[in-house]
Amino acid sequence: MQQNNSLNDPPVEVNKSPLHGLWALTNRELKKWYKAPFILLMSLVQPFIWLALFGKAMNISAIFTGGSFNIPGLNIPKEVLNQLGKEIMKSTFGTSDYFSFLAVGMLSFITLFTAMFSGMSIVWDRRLGFLNKVLGTPVARGVIPMSKVLNAIVRSLIQATIVLMIATFLGMDVSNITLFGILGTFSALFLMVLGFSSFFVMLALRSKSWETQQAIMNLLNLPLLFASNAMFPAAFMPEWLQPIVKINPVSYATDISRQMLLGAPGMASLAFDFLYLGTFAISLATVGIILSWKFLSK
Repeated sequence: MQQNNSLNDPPVEVNKSPLHGLWALTNRELKKWYKAPFILLMSLVQPFIWLALFGKAMNISAIFTGGSFNIPGLNIPKEVLNQLGKEIMKSTFGTSDYFSFLAVGMLSFITLFTAMFSGMSIVWDRRLGFLNKVLGTPVARGVIPMSKVLNAIVRSLIQATIVLMIATFLGMDVSNITLFGILGTFSALFLMVLGFSSFFVMLALRSKSWETQQAIMNLLNLPLLFASNAMFPAAFMPEWLQPIVKINPVSYATDISRQMLLGAPGMASLAFDFLYLGTFAISLATVGIILSWKFLSK
């Protein structure tokens, strides 16, 4: 297709490929991130704060293996108590080091937190008038939400990589880490972010108020985190909470990560975990594209 801006201008070729439109809009979103030094710096500092402060402060393993673990009335050598403490930790958390358990959970939390912000961009694009301009171009409407989703995926996986490197530097157990395990972990995080970012973009398709979107994020942020196995094993949670944990996609992404990075036993098989996350991601991405055709308008 060719367009003439004026009688004297040469014809301009318009690329109507969906992939070209997806790349152009995704690149625009990413530029807001990597071309803003402060935002980029905060995205790098945030994982370090979580792991260095929160991760090390929650040093549960020290209770059992740091010399304070004792059984009143029994004169048991400290070495035996420490070994017993490690066995208790391993049977409870799947690893003798709680920091490693929590660090893997932080991979899911950081990526979830990034995915939640994917819908905010559509709200601001609508308020600033950019969305109307995009809707006036040959770009397919389904490409618009998918560019927000793809931006969230790229950013979240980069942050997850940083979290993993920081966790390794701070003492995470790496004895079971393999290239296959890393690829499997990031595949799980990819599926989780694809599903959640599609969900939050769907919520923002007709929204004109960033306050509403922010309220939804604040409402779902902590429940999704604490009603998962990211910070504590589901088997030791109250019985009424365990069913919620078992339908939370965050739990399955975390379960895959712990099995593949720590060699810890999972609450389900890897095949089931990936099947659950894949169904979750594909379903919400498909619904998001369909709704974008219906609800995105000037």
